[in-house]
Amino acid sequence: MRSTLVRRSVMTASAVSLALLATACGSDKADTTADTKPSEAAATSAAPAAKGKTDAELAPLLLTQAEAPKDTLVKAPTADQLKALAATTDKAECKPLVQAASMDPQGTSTGVARTQVAGTSGKAADPKASEADKLKAGLEMLTGATGTGVTLTSYDGKGAEEAFGAFKKAGTACAGGYTMQQDGEAVKINKVVAGDAVTAGDEAVSFVADFGDGETAMAVQLIVVRKGNTLATFSVQNLGGKPALPKDVIDAQAKKLG
Repeated sequence: MRSTLVRRSVMTASAVSLALLATACGSDKADTTADTKPSEAAATSAAPAAKGKTDAELAPLLLTQAEAPKDTLVKAPTADQLKALAATTDKAECKPLVQAASMDPQGTSTGVARTQVAGTSGKAADPKASEADKLKAGLEMLTGATGTGVTLTSYDGKGAEEAFGAFKKAGTACAGGYTMQQDGEAVKINKVVAGDAVTAGDEAVSFVADFGDGETAMAVQLIVVRKGNTLATFSVQNLGGKPALPKDVIDAQAKKLG
């Protein structure tokens, strides 16, 4: 269990669409408003449904190495990493939390893009050091460092609002915990509590899920930020207990999204 959790934590040490609903078109003659028929009023005030972005349109909106905070490494997850992260749960109402932790799209999205931002601490090993010393130095750099998985998803219509609402509801409904199957192993989530406050996008919410016990006790902080019809989901872990909110990463990504 411990080796699996540590490996998963290291691996996960895991866009904003600017197209908002158009404003209603008003009549340029104030004295004719009262004469407008209900059907005509509806037609003039109706706004076109928001159009979600595709994978290709979301990819350029991800945080890049040049835009990331200092002392972080930005790298897209591999297909094998995403396969290992994929998970299911015994409670349907908790699925949005599992999707967030697995870098899976929330709800039915039109596109998805992913990257990972890994913080480091300590010093890298001397290039001439032994393999054992290099491994030790690598672990020291990761211990206490925060890794953030960033997933951007976009939606047609009100899909983003609905997916955000489902995630927020799951955080409350699953406070007592749940079990998820990930990488061939059952992982027991002991409890879910409110995470650190986040101020970004049109609305944002975060939760902390505790799992494991004893020496393997760990936690993941899950944050979802909605901007227009796009969600930015952050899955945060480290090897030193509850992960701190990666405010610098969230702010940098939000700045990239506009």
